[in-house]
Amino acid sequence: MSKRSSLASSPARLLLPALAALALGGCQTTGLDDVTGALGASSKPEPAASADARPDMDALRARYRAKPTDPNIALEYVKALREIGQRGQAVAVMEQAVLAHPSNKALLAGYGRALADNGNFEQAFDVLSRAHTPEDPDWRILSAQGAALDQLGRNEEAQQYYASALKIVPDEPTVLSNLGLSYMLQNNLPKAEQVLGRAYQRNQNDVRIRANLALVLGLEGRQSEAETLVKADLPPDQAAAKIAALRQVLAKKQQQRAEK
Repeated sequence: MSKRSSLASSPARLLLPALAALALGGCQTTGLDDVTGALGASSKPEPAASADARPDMDALRARYRAKPTDPNIALEYVKALREIGQRGQAVAVMEQAVLAHPSNKALLAGYGRALADNGNFEQAFDVLSRAHTPEDPDWRILSAQGAALDQLGRNEEAQQYYASALKIVPDEPTVLSNLGLSYMLQNNLPKAEQVLGRAYQRNQNDVRIRANLALVLGLEGRQSEAETLVKADLPPDQAAAKIAALRQVLAKKQQQRAEK
């Protein structure tokens, strides 16, 4: 194992799954996209697949088995696999698709995303690096690379990738949210609040941005403001769940500080 990957045991890795619980209200999905919105993911968590959706999944699986090397079918199948929590299977499907089409940028991006969802952050970063070129950079992939680096505890490197993404899309709220989270993981709370505040001003409806900003406010001792932000526009039961998640994350962070 490389020295870089040994950083995977950093406080960032301990905190980010708890952050996902805060952002998603207890949903079991805690992949990179769920925490940060990388690669243009929806601002809301995908609903769990119901029994009624199973026939569609079966049909999609049959289409994939009939044409396993079709890039579009592979991407559609992997998206469905991720939605039902089959992350290891999603990685396997993307791996086969990339072997068949090693230069397909969309497949490489999908493979990197699947790897990150499955916790393979070092490999995800390397694959995402092949999904675009310096001559034709993709801001979503740059942001996803930064998020993978944050998961590995390499925050300063991550911030360079966010800066590159923001040169392409200034003030893009999902990138700003990632950058603010990165500063928070470095315990630079004033900078984190500043950047997350900018993200929130540009998209007040993104649940992850609100969760990240609320967490920073809580860490700064402004728990009342944080809880008001978390429960805004939510039914009472969901608001209570998110407040409980916020308090849990704050407790984890305080424990990490005490152990240093």
